[in-house]
Formats: sequence, C-alpha cells, structure tokens
Amino acid sequence: MNQKFDFRETEIPGLYEIMAFNAEDNRGCFTKDYSKEVFLNNNIEYELAEVFYTTSHKGVIRALHFQRIKQQPKLVRCVYGHVWDVVVDLRKDSPTFKKWLAFELEEERHNEVLIPKGCAHGYLVLEDSIVSYKCGEKFYGEYDDGIMWNDPDIGVEWPLERIGGIENVILADKDKNLQSFKVLMTNYDKF
Repeated sequence: MNQKFDFRETEIPGLYEIMAFNAEDNRGCFTKDYSKEVFLNNNIEYELAEVFYTTSHKGVIRALHFQRIKQQPKLVRCVYGHVWDVVVDLRKDSPTFKKWLAFELEEERHNEVLIPKGCAHGYLVLEDSIVSYKCGEKFYGEYDDGIMWNDPDIGVEWPLERIGGIENVILADKDKNLQSFKVLMTNYDKF
C-alpha cells in the first residue's frame, strides 16, 4: 500500500492534519513525514529548528503546553503506539480563540498534526507510545508554560474511559501544577 502526502486544513486557522508519505512492501514500510518542498507546494511554510521524541506509558496525559515567548510551531506524529492529541487555539485575534480539536494519531495511519504558533498542545496516551515533535522554534525552558489538562473553561472532553477511567491518569508533577485558563488570561499580555 502506498500513500502520498495529503494535507487537510482544520477549522482552526493554520492547524493541519497531514497524512505522511508512506510506502509499504514485503520488508515493512518507508515513511516521510516532512519535506520542505512538498509543504511549500501546498502553501505551507515550515522550517525545522529541532526534533525530539517523548516515550509515554498508557494513561499519561501531557498537558496543554506552549511557549509564552518564541512560540513553537510543531509537527507532531505518533511514530509508535496511539495517542489522542489535542490542540487549543490561544490566539486572541483568531476566529477560533479558545476552541479545541482532537486527533487520533496512530502509528499505522502515519498521520500527524501541524500546530501553528499560539496554540497549546497536549495528548492522552491510549497505548504505550513514542511521539515525534519536529519544531519550528527551539525549546526554551524559561518560556515553557501550560494550562491544566482538565480546565473547565477549555472543557476538553478527554476519552478517559479508553484508559479505564480517571484513576489511571498519569501526570508529571509539573502538569499537576499548571495554571487555569482564567489565570492565563489575566497574565495574557505578558507573552
């Protein structure tokens, strides 16, 4: 089975779900999830600054993260396993400000999301997974920030039943202490 790049813009401006190039044969598969030329041919300017990976156990929620300064656009793909990926538009001037969308990112589908600057990102791990981040800006720890995963004003409807319920959620200490959306909005002019 062969699959070419396919780009689908979502209702959040600048947020794309992308099917990566994938070719399979009796040996396995070859996947290309980024090509500057292919992206440009689809009217998407995207330059890589750094690439990293996270390895997570089933039940992990990586909360709704972003950088206050030197915001980080991201091309995110689950290279092993399965995650329920969430993007929240934090751009006050956007027609979809505060809207969230979710995507099933799965190893077998070779799909990914291109997340623009000004959006928060997180995911729920549905099975042990490795997630690739191809970032358009480097990570700056001093600007790293986030919103709590279960913020009532954002209202993400996490499918916790798929991990056996809320009692199976695994959070980093950092993610247990993230701010609410309301607190973020009181400090919004600071980033």
